[in-house]
Amino acid sequence: MQIEKKKNYTCILSDEETFSQFYNSFLIENKKFQKENLIIVISDNFTPSLEEFSLFVKISEQKKESGKSFVIVNPNIDIDDFPDYFNIVPTLQEAEDVLEMEAIERELGF
Repeated sequence: MQIEKKKNYTCILSDEETFSQFYNSFLIENKKFQKENLIIVISDNFTPSLEEFSLFVKISEQKKESGKSFVIVNPNIDIDDFPDYFNIVPTLQEAEDVLEMEAIERELGF
């Protein structure tokens, strides 16, 4: 797992062999990022199932409740399989756009 601190968020890139290895590594480190916006970039080297992606839904809900954003980047998943509030986008640029939009919504009181 690679961690890159950016100005407005932390980007976590998966470099493990399997999704479960990445998810377990992420859970260990997640407490360090409770007060940060997160972008998770899922490697194209493995294709997680819907159930595996769903493991992030609760974390996403917790981030929203604390006024932070959580976005997953993966071009191989159908976003229609998840709730509207669960942010999955195909590119890092779109993930950064989501962070910006959510920051504006928070400023406006939405």
